[in-house]
Amino acid sequence: MKTIDAITEILKREGVQYLPCFPTTPVIEAAAEGGIRPIICRQERVGVGIADGISRVSNGDQMGVFAMQYGPGAENAYPGVATSYSDSVPILLLPLGHPQERAGISPHYSSLKSYDDVTKHIEQVNNPDRTSDIMRRAFAGLRQGRPGPMAIEIPADIALENVSEESFYYVPSRPTPSQGAPADIEAAAKALCAANYPVIMAGQGVMYAKASDELLELAELLQVPVCSTLLGKSAFPEVHPLALGSTGPTMSGTAFHFIRRSDLMFGVGTSFTKHGMVMNIPPGKTLIQATNDPTDINKDYNIDLPIVGDAKLVLRQMIDACREIVGDSRKDDQATAKEVATEREGWLGQWRAKLSDNSRPMTPYRVIWDFMHTIPPEEAIVTHDSGSPRDQITPFYRSNGPRTYLGWGKSHGLGTGLGLTIGAKLSAPEKVCVNFMGDAAFGMVGLDFETAVRSNVPIITVVLNNSTMAVETRQMADSHRLYGTRDLGGNYADLGKAMGGYAERIEDPGQISAAFTRARKVTEDEGKAVLLEFITSEETEVSHRRAF
Repeated sequence: MKTIDAITEILKREGVQYLPCFPTTPVIEAAAEGGIRPIICRQERVGVGIADGISRVSNGDQMGVFAMQYGPGAENAYPGVATSYSDSVPILLLPLGHPQERAGISPHYSSLKSYDDVTKHIEQVNNPDRTSDIMRRAFAGLRQGRPGPMAIEIPADIALENVSEESFYYVPSRPTPSQGAPADIEAAAKALCAANYPVIMAGQGVMYAKASDELLELAELLQVPVCSTLLGKSAFPEVHPLALGSTGPTMSGTAFHFIRRSDLMFGVGTSFTKHGMVMNIPPGKTLIQATNDPTDINKDYNIDLPIVGDAKLVLRQMIDACREIVGDSRKDDQATAKEVATEREGWLGQWRAKLSDNSRPMTPYRVIWDFMHTIPPEEAIVTHDSGSPRDQITPFYRSNGPRTYLGWGKSHGLGTGLGLTIGAKLSAPEKVCVNFMGDAAFGMVGLDFETAVRSNVPIITVVLNNSTMAVETRQMADSHRLYGTRDLGGNYADLGKAMGGYAERIEDPGQISAAFTRARKVTEDEGKAVLLEFITSEETEVSHRRAF
């Protein structure tokens, strides 16, 4: 078999069903002939996002893979790879490489050099008979330790050379999770049980470890409220009485209240990264951090009680250790849950006018609120885009179940949500998959709505059209006032129809819920991708921006 056929066989043994790709590489034809479905995108960055969405929603059980040509293909994919790397998503990249006789000659683009900073590791297939070993190392890297992209460059000539029969041997690897050190667990459990106002912060490591049940059990055992990082949103059911919601550039008033008052924070499955699209932890708190990557410990904060280990195993250890200390005595104490409910109602009361506003153009908060009450969160997978959609939706939307929300943003690639949603729908076809984006984000990647149409992936894309960009910066430069540099225009619903999808343009806030109901029916009954364009106001007010 040829190198590309060996790679296809290995992908099949690893359970890969889809190959997002663009535009020309022999890997695509080999995969298609081998029974792996290619998803041809319009631009490489979105294709990487599709692979990213597959990996996130499956929690790495089905790895997202993206293939592209050498040179401009690898160049265009770079921003998507950077996003996956910053968000610690396990995806496999298969860039074609220049033929060996031209490799390394300036100014040819080198994936080996350029991708080194945005992958866990990149390796070249420099000999067909090394294909099995190289692929094994790549998939092992995707499963072990902190998740992140792995890359294999396949030189164009090596791709078509034969692999000897005796050199091809491949068995999928297994993950190698580890527990926390017993002494570390004991010290952390004592501190958690002794704290007066503890808060648990869940990162996406909880989801990759499939530890949401253990997190719920620990929270209920100790009656400790739980917030999440932006990446960890949905690790804990946000409809639960102890849920504070997600944190990030904005957060709910409930999370703000409990985090500000807390004397101890237990971060599990989170890197505690400072700055970027994350919440900075207020000073003066005892910090417990459980992570599978020791380089996270003491990176941005002094960690009082570090634990290195898999989130699921560490949480089970913490449950057992805390039960030895307090027994089941706190389970029936509803004081914290009542305080969460009181704080939440007080915060929502301050926002009620915007959430139910009947004005035209409508506020985006009305769109978000009506959506939440139209499609049950446990039946959906929702994601945001950068800027205003992210800042407006994350404090209010209450997810219900692991990966029912895809939070992202340490790398700020405008337009990422569309690819994530396509990948999410491929990975979980039974879910209603929705991405919320602004008109600026649509301008970046909007033509890939046609990818969903052509590939029969029935997603719902929501465009919050306020006819401007970067409104969240609030300050308008002189160039904007003089030349309208931030003014955007376009009828995006018409574009959606022209690309073959079902589309509506909604200007009446009284029609928001009905539009979402119709959109869901179209995706389920007709299998068509839907674009809903809501004409919204230039909303600048957000909940607790950069509160700490």
